[in-house]
Amino acid sequence: MTAVDLVDDAGATLGEGPVWDPAVDALVWVDITGGRVHLSEADGRRRRTYEVPTHVGAALPAAGGGWLLATADGFGRLGPDGVVEGVLDVHAGEPGIRFNDAACDPQGRALAGTMRYDEQPGDAVLYRLDPDPSRGWRAVPLRVDQGLCNGIGWSPDGSTLYFVDSLAHRIDACEYDPATGSVGHARVLADVSPDDGLPDGLCVDAEGGVWVAVHGGGQVRRYTPAGDLDGVVEVPVRAVTCPAFGGADLRRLYVTTAEPGSGGLWAADPGVTGLPATPWRS
Repeated sequence: MTAVDLVDDAGATLGEGPVWDPAVDALVWVDITGGRVHLSEADGRRRRTYEVPTHVGAALPAAGGGWLLATADGFGRLGPDGVVEGVLDVHAGEPGIRFNDAACDPQGRALAGTMRYDEQPGDAVLYRLDPDPSRGWRAVPLRVDQGLCNGIGWSPDGSTLYFVDSLAHRIDACEYDPATGSVGHARVLADVSPDDGLPDGLCVDAEGGVWVAVHGGGQVRRYTPAGDLDGVVEVPVRAVTCPAFGGADLRRLYVTTAEPGSGGLWAADPGVTGLPATPWRS
């Protein structure tokens, strides 16, 4: 059993999206419905909290500084000074839908998925954010008619995209072309029984292991690339949302949670190393 410690009793309503940003030597994570972006030291102490004027599903390190935000309606950029600039509106005027999880592939492309606020299936889409000569940016659909788009990550060689549809209770392993960012054939990596909870956010370690938060189950599970369950971190909070490796050597596993009013940041040392995050190539 891997020991897990509460390193920040943050009071988040919906803590999510942790990622280690080496440019600022801090863990960046969000409180989605609280509209907050946190920067935390390796020991969990909060260095700074940014208040943003929107729900925010993720904050990804950006080349040149700051963070790409997956906002309720689309994408924005948060500067170190706290100013948020718009990047692209995708669902403006559709209040029933918001962006949820997001991640950058090893080439620096941003992928982000959506969900319905009422968590009904069928309208969620996984997008890739691409440059567009006429508009600046455009959102390219990669997977449509999803239930609730969640965890996104890549194998160490970048050829496999791992993707969670929480309402399908499934983690998929998709063929991924690193040169183009296109998604091919998908296979089921693992199913999560509804009795155990919902698969939520994920990350991948340097050995290729896929770490998946089980929301409602108080666990982070490690699956092999073949889909075998070979490790579990038990968290004494049921609403576990997302894991991420961080710290100077990427050996610390951080876990966000979503207990209303008390959602905290947890950490463990599982004995493996994570993969470095590639900044968004803005």
